[in-house]
Order: sequence, then C-alpha cells, then structure tokens
Amino acid sequence: MFSFSVRIFAAALGAAVVMTMGAWAVARGEDQSAQEQKAPAAQPGEGAKDEKKKIDEFAEAARLLPGTAGQPECVWLGRRVVSLLWRDDLDTAFRHLDLYDRFNCPAAHIQETFRCVVRQGNIDPKSPESLNSRVHACWINPSLPPTTASSAPPPGTPQGTSSQ
Repeated sequence: MFSFSVRIFAAALGAAVVMTMGAWAVARGEDQSAQEQKAPAAQPGEGAKDEKKKIDEFAEAARLLPGTAGQPECVWLGRRVVSLLWRDDLDTAFRHLDLYDRFNCPAAHIQETFRCVVRQGNIDPKSPESLNSRVHACWINPSLPPTTASSAPPPGTPQGTSSQ
C-alpha cells in the first residue's frame, strides 16, 4: 500500500510540474509577443517613409514614361533586372527578364536603361543605394548624359603624342 501511495504522489507531483511549466511557457510567450508588438511601434516613421518613397518613385515613372514602361510592375521588375545585370548576376537577371516579358513590358527600355547606367561610370560598391538611385534615374530618363568626366581622350585622338 505504501508503494502505491508513493506512486500516486510522484504522479501528482509530476503533473503539477508539467502544468506549472506549461503555464510558465504560455506566460513567457505572451510577454515575448507583447514585446514584439511594441518593438515595431517604436519606429513607425522609417517603414512608412521608405514605403512612401517607393510609391512616389512609381508615380513619377508612370507620369514621365509613355506606355507600359511606366507601369509599376514594369518599373519594379525592370529596375531589378538592370541592377542584377550590373552586379553580373545574369542567371537571376534572365529569370526576372522572363517575368518582365510576361507583363508585356518593353524590352528595349531595359537595354536603354542598362546602357545609361554603364555610361555613367563606376559605382561605389560600398554604397548600394547609389546603384539604386542611378538605376532609377536612368529608368526615368535613359538618355542621361554621362555624369563623370572621363580622363581618357575622346575616340580618334592619338594617345602619347603632343602638339608642338
């Protein structure tokens, strides 16, 4: 009889421990979820500002570009394709280009924009935002003149000769 009482006591103690641990885990989970909900609320301006900037860029492209090149899906995919081409990620660029074509976006605009980005010169690899801003500027106006003055002489000028 004694061993039966010990078993019942041990089972009851084990059940109490399991229930206490379960309640503790639930309470801890509620505390963590409350903290997670408070954390994004501390910085509401950053996400909203980035979202507004994206919307403004799409609206600007729609206003300035004729035809389908100004549609938001064409702008988003096209700018992404040009950025990937610049970074030599050709496989991913071609997959995005397939999607770009499915939306009936103008393929010639990709070529013109990439040509504009290349003509602008090198981009600081430590500043990814400079690539994004250049791609956006070239997407809006692919005929932008090169911004960096080239140290090389114009084509057709012989090098190494001096006029005396």
